[in-house]
Amino acid sequence: MTGPADQTATTSPAPAPAGAAPAGPRGAANRRGPFRAGERVQLTDERGRMNTVTLADEGEFHSHRGVLPHSELIGRPEGTVVENSAGFRYQALRPLLKDFVLSMPRGAAVVYPKDAGQIVTMADIFPGARVVEAGVGSGALSISLLRAVGDEGHLHSFERREEFADIARGNVETMFGGPHPAWRISIGDLAEELGEQEEPGSVDRVVLDMLAPWECLDAVATALAPGGVVICYVATVTQLSRTAEAMRADGRFTEPDASETMVRGWHVEGLAVRPDHRMVAHTGFLISARRLADGSERLAPKRRASKSEFSQEDLDAWTPVALGERDVSGKKLRRAGREALGLAERAARAGGGSTAGVLGDGPETAPQAPAGPAAEGEERERP
Repeated sequence: MTGPADQTATTSPAPAPAGAAPAGPRGAANRRGPFRAGERVQLTDERGRMNTVTLADEGEFHSHRGVLPHSELIGRPEGTVVENSAGFRYQALRPLLKDFVLSMPRGAAVVYPKDAGQIVTMADIFPGARVVEAGVGSGALSISLLRAVGDEGHLHSFERREEFADIARGNVETMFGGPHPAWRISIGDLAEELGEQEEPGSVDRVVLDMLAPWECLDAVATALAPGGVVICYVATVTQLSRTAEAMRADGRFTEPDASETMVRGWHVEGLAVRPDHRMVAHTGFLISARRLADGSERLAPKRRASKSEFSQEDLDAWTPVALGERDVSGKKLRRAGREALGLAERAARAGGGSTAGVLGDGPETAPQAPAGPAAEGEERERP
């Protein structure tokens, strides 16, 4: 364990200032009303190229096509079209969740929107649900889960590395304008900590995004209520196979269901309608099962002995190195964490919120992030 066993964000944002969007579900104020300083805004030019900027009172957006003062956007309604100093036009919109996830600071690969949407639907994440998540990474999936459970639900996220937790915390607070009342994040191993922090049979759903989810199935089965859902996101066929066999061997789950999702865009212009040449194909597999009542036996088609049988030697051949897993450097994680927490502080100021109390034993407000590397498709921004 690399840090305190539990770091819980419980501080609520301060009341919204006069003229701000009306109070509502967490994050709603940041999605409504005119643009405010501290918000991230997506600028799209006439050729469809997107640039993301964080608005500042004296800021400017610089590109090889001219300069656009941020004052041209602050106070204007969403959907405004503005011109820069050279006459080039941009349409300004708040980034959608899919845009934010793909451009936010990260220390690990994110769960893509197509998979996050499937997880929320296939696992039946409902408002008010008690959900456990393991493998927070950069917080992309956490944002989708928090939106699904709502302010009255409960999401308990477990992360082994505190550096990843800092990045996720900053990204979540940027999206929601401050700490989310339904979110609790703990530093530690799910297999060891879940039984200590959640009562048996008290959890509705469990989402595992980790290298070896089969190691946590005993703890998951104990925490899940009868009928509860466990869903795992894995990257390789080897992981998929081993997770499925571990679910079957455990005996407390229904027959596992596995799938992958591919998204193909289409070009639609007049009568020229055709599929795009590129698509978002394999990113990962989803495998899910439900918790049986204690004493019940799994019903599944009988399988005859075949090449599907495996030995312990087959299992021992699996290693993270064989999968090409690469460790993320501490320097990269710290830089992404500073950037994420800095964006969260700006978002809180824009929405009239506060980041107080979210950094554990550290200062009450997140440190200002230095200018980090631009996201893909993002041009240089000068505050």
